[in-house]
Amino acid sequence: MPLPWNRSRRCNFVCLTARRARQRLWIAGVLVLLLGAHGPSIWAAAPSGLATPELPSGADRKTDLDDGNPPQAAHWAFRPIARPQVPRVKNTKWVRNPIDAFVLAKLESKDISPSPEAGRGQLIRRLKLDLLGLPPTPDEVDAFLADNRPGAYERRVDAYLASPHYGERWGRHWLDLARYADSAGYEMDYPRSAWRYRDWVIDAFNQDMPFDQFAIEQLAGDLLPGAALGQRIATAFHANNMLDAGQRWESIIDRANTTGVVFLGLTVGCAQCHNHKTDPISNREYYQWYAFFNEAETTNLDVATPQENEKRQALEARLHALEIQLAERESALTNSLPAWEANLDDGQLAKLPFTARQALETPPEKRSEDEKKTITDARLGLDKQRVDLANSIGEIKGQIASLPIVPILVDSPRQTHIFIRGNPDQPGDPVSPDVPAFLPPIPKADHLTRLDLAWWLVAPENPLTFRVEMNRVWMRYFGSGLVETENDFGVHTPPPTHPELLDWLACEFRTRGRSLKAMQRLIVSSATYRQSSMNRPDLENQDPRNHLLARQQRIRLEAEVIHDEALAVSGLLSARIGGPSVFPYQPPGILDGRATKAEWVVSQGEDQYRRGIYTWFWRLTPHPFPTLFDAPDAIATCTRRGRSNTPVQALTLLNDPAFVECARALTARALRENPRADAEAIRQIIRRCLGREPKPAEQELLSRLILEEMAAYSTAPERAKSVAANACPPEVAVSRFATWMAVSRAVLNLDEFMTRE
Repeated sequence: MPLPWNRSRRCNFVCLTARRARQRLWIAGVLVLLLGAHGPSIWAAAPSGLATPELPSGADRKTDLDDGNPPQAAHWAFRPIARPQVPRVKNTKWVRNPIDAFVLAKLESKDISPSPEAGRGQLIRRLKLDLLGLPPTPDEVDAFLADNRPGAYERRVDAYLASPHYGERWGRHWLDLARYADSAGYEMDYPRSAWRYRDWVIDAFNQDMPFDQFAIEQLAGDLLPGAALGQRIATAFHANNMLDAGQRWESIIDRANTTGVVFLGLTVGCAQCHNHKTDPISNREYYQWYAFFNEAETTNLDVATPQENEKRQALEARLHALEIQLAERESALTNSLPAWEANLDDGQLAKLPFTARQALETPPEKRSEDEKKTITDARLGLDKQRVDLANSIGEIKGQIASLPIVPILVDSPRQTHIFIRGNPDQPGDPVSPDVPAFLPPIPKADHLTRLDLAWWLVAPENPLTFRVEMNRVWMRYFGSGLVETENDFGVHTPPPTHPELLDWLACEFRTRGRSLKAMQRLIVSSATYRQSSMNRPDLENQDPRNHLLARQQRIRLEAEVIHDEALAVSGLLSARIGGPSVFPYQPPGILDGRATKAEWVVSQGEDQYRRGIYTWFWRLTPHPFPTLFDAPDAIATCTRRGRSNTPVQALTLLNDPAFVECARALTARALRENPRADAEAIRQIIRRCLGREPKPAEQELLSRLILEEMAAYSTAPERAKSVAANACPPEVAVSRFATWMAVSRAVLNLDEFMTRE
């Protein structure tokens, strides 16, 4: 049963969303797009007036918070984006493209020199991890090191951007924003078949879908004329969020707040109960924003086969019969409450919840409605027949939800009211959809829709969307954004470290057809990106947090990339793209105690070795490995993952059965290629895992480890057999294989292995 609304619950929800978020068109001219599988052109759906070259400034419109000074005149993020001039610099030889001129100008003003370019081996490893989330093979490294022709690096960039694995890497970043999961969340946490949205995202990145089209299809693909299947699936961006059927307003709040954070970089949710304390967003404007999403409903898009539809019909018939039985049982139990209460003995009372025992102490004629409900719920919860019926209903609902359907949005016009002090049980004045008045106005219509909002968000006149997106892309390559608070561009946000560079990137993004690949090619080709991550003692006092970008940043890899990297170097990784979620090994007991029963049946064949992006994600009981390495919980949008460093992470990489299996496969690979040459086997393991030659100290340390382990295993053959399992090649002694397993496990556990230099 959903809890009754109360102020505490509402405040907790808002604060939780805000905290997790912090942790973690106007078209000038006619564009011709070949959308292919994406369906009809969205440009045909542009509202009238989109070609108008100039729109009235938001400064001409007053808000509830105006004090006579237009807010965008005072805050950098609210000002129109204007292309800045590329600065002149002294060291012109260092500059590869305009990005470097902006960075170097600031460095020269502080008398700081940039770091030298990283070594070629380090560069190719960095590049492939950033663009594809995979390590380069030894052959790739050798070919790159041997390619002395001009443009060798640029050819690698183009090859990686053209790889279908690019969509998996960058699609995962977007899925964090979309709070992607394979279940509905909350206590029941029913499964969902949302993977087709994940495939849509991966394909959109691979096809380099223009960012404005990418945004519009996700926010309002269902409202486009003749919406194609893919455009409707795209709306799972908001349809696949947490949903409690008894508290619909919470999912609408989440959609409104997520849109504000993801596209505008604003904490609009802070205006849910009152005027925003720092940004010029009034409480009324919040509910005008909320109204765009209140006029949409979640439904399921059926993509099942005829056989699957027959199964669904049978399950729905069974569900209907059980629901009738449950209603009849609950009615009988409720009607027999007085007799049940009169016959309660001390033993039965002891089994009741404390709140129910307290309510029973009140005479029946003086009980409040809450007390009556508490007693009724206790009675229902103790009845085995009723509990069994409820469990059966939950299981069948889960089976129905697991059939091939995709959660999508559909238009559902309705009246929106302000919530007095954020309380949905106290509706205030009615409001219509609109955008905050301090931003450029949205072209007026008889009634504004999500499609109007989507066009407005990606309009050239919008000062926020392109700044926010370019800042987020920059963050992926440098560890932090030019604006450090990537989820908050509001009035109290620290200014950008390089404001002119941010605006130049935003302008260039629009000029280059909103192409993310074009902007990423520009960033990774810059001398700024190609710098070494070397330790710089001279910067410890001048720039300890690397705000001036005088060096590259070492970045601990995300959970999925660490997982994928281990599979790749061991030769186990499946290269298959897309498809349903899979169930790799996870420790037993994770799903115990769920309100809705669930099984984790380990996938067979290559599905055991799919990339981490495809692992099934229960919101209530997620796989422990991604969580351990700071993957988001999919409850609220995550704009930046944390990067923790704990002993449990090292123990997991050393002992988790999945990583032990990777170590076995890596060992078998090294010994098969080098059956007797220890030094060469060490070299091959280091090259596969770290993309470089081993250092003399590493050779010596690992050689000592081999001697120690060999001495231990030669006297413990059964232990050696247990460690080797069935992976030992027939030509290799079991004790030798177990010894080399220690080498593989040690290298897979190195900080360098899980770090992008």
